[in-house]
Amino acid sequence: MSAEIYSMTFRRYSLPFRQPVRTAHGAWTRREGVIVRLSNERGSTGLGEAAPIPWFGTETADEAAAACERLGARVSREQIEAIPERLGCLKFALASARAECAAADGVDAGPDDYLTVAALLPAGRAALEVAAQRAEAGFRTFKWKVGVADALDELVLLDDLLAALPAGARLRLDANGAWDRRTAERWLGRCADLPMVEFIEQPVAAATPDRETDARARSNAMDLLLGLAGDFPVPLALDESVASSRDVAHWLDAGWPGLFVLKPSLLGDAAGTLGRLRAAGGDAQDGGRVVFSSALETAVGARAALEWALRWKAENFRFSILDSRLGAAAPDSQMERQLHQSRIENRKSKIFRAAGFGVWPLFEDARFNGPEAAPFVRARDIRLLDGEAAWNALS
Repeated sequence: MSAEIYSMTFRRYSLPFRQPVRTAHGAWTRREGVIVRLSNERGSTGLGEAAPIPWFGTETADEAAAACERLGARVSREQIEAIPERLGCLKFALASARAECAAADGVDAGPDDYLTVAALLPAGRAALEVAAQRAEAGFRTFKWKVGVADALDELVLLDDLLAALPAGARLRLDANGAWDRRTAERWLGRCADLPMVEFIEQPVAAATPDRETDARARSNAMDLLLGLAGDFPVPLALDESVASSRDVAHWLDAGWPGLFVLKPSLLGDAAGTLGRLRAAGGDAQDGGRVVFSSALETAVGARAALEWALRWKAENFRFSILDSRLGAAAPDSQMERQLHQSRIENRKSKIFRAAGFGVWPLFEDARFNGPEAAPFVRARDIRLLDGEAAWNALS
């Protein structure tokens, strides 16, 4: 059998955000990355995006572009699969382009399937105004960036924000690793009595094998996170700590009891990572331990990441009904059918947490934006994202 060979081209991009993204890592003003294009001998083409976040421990955009130069104008499937973990964003980009090129790895989902979406709130008091706007638009899950200002000031603001959210809303707090142990314990103690807080994301800094060579530092960081997860009832989620497939395996082996916030664009081997999480119970019926999130990509990367989230939801639901009476024959009467459908929708809601993709529009040039922030994103809308427009805009 002949080797599967693709023609490859790539384009660098550096796009200013419409507004700087403020996190505990500082103000992020520009999105830099690489868009790759593959073509096979049958004339099919596919696009993928390497959207690194270097302070998460990924490669840089320069490193991804340099690796593309080394690969050259023709690349094989074997070369793509052999790309090392340290170039995980590029590996994801090429795998996405190859899957799109083959048109054989699409999501098994109907046009009416959808993902619930969490709204991203800015740091500081600006969160109050944005939360009101997002609530009016129908959002019921919100993510607030903390660890940016003084911790005591943010704790006071937390009360104001919770009071402003609609009944039944859920709030995620994302510290981006900004807190020390004492600050994290103060927040966890306060949130223990706040049922609207869904989870706290990356309360203290990450130290993983990919980004930290000091074994003692790695052990201390892991012990601190595991200790916090065991000492408080508030669920904790890893984000910066799981920026690669290797990271996820590392934390699964350590027995992490909390959630995993996954940015598919950073993972490299998304299929293998999600397979390990499913085997470890990542599709548990309490809403699951996996939360999909944007890496603030362009439309090219957004489409690939959203399709992974949609696939996870669809596959987990299929596994779910095998162990329930929902897989039985459909009932006969209209009332029974309505009840049956209601149970199905309820089951779907319990196996998928709102995805962290309520971030667009990020860029002034609309050709680069993912789907407009909305409480739901449908499969049909994901497939309408026009990566070619973004590619052509870089010519």
